[in-house]
Amino acid sequence: MAEELRLICRSGDVAEAGKGVRFSVERYGREVPAFVIRFHGVVYGYFNECGHVPAELDWMPGEFFDDSKLYLICSIHGALYAPDSGRCLGGRCQGKGLRALKVREIDGKILLEQER
Repeated sequence: MAEELRLICRSGDVAEAGKGVRFSVERYGREVPAFVIRFHGVVYGYFNECGHVPAELDWMPGEFFDDSKLYLICSIHGALYAPDSGRCLGGRCQGKGLRALKVREIDGKILLEQER
C-alpha cells in the first residue's frame, strides 16, 4: 500500500520532554485524538488514549509528561508509559501500552505517515 505524509506541525513546536502537540487522525471512519512528543531528540506519535480505559492522557492540552519528564502519564489514572515505545511501565494500564502512530521528522516538519 502507498503511504501519504500529512503535516502535523513544525519541528520547533515540539520541545524535548515538553509540551506535546495534539492533532486528530481518522480511524474507522471517525476522528480520534492523537499526539506527538519529543524524547531524547526523537519524535514519537501515539493515539491519545490510556491503555486502561478510553480516556485522553493529557491533564492540560499537550501536557503528557510527568513531573520528572521521564514518563508519559495518564491524568486520570496515573498510569506511566515509556515515551519512546508507549510501553506500560506501571499503574492501571496493566501491561496495555499506548498505540503508536508512524511519524517522521523531515526538513523541519513533523509528518504523519498514513496509508492510502
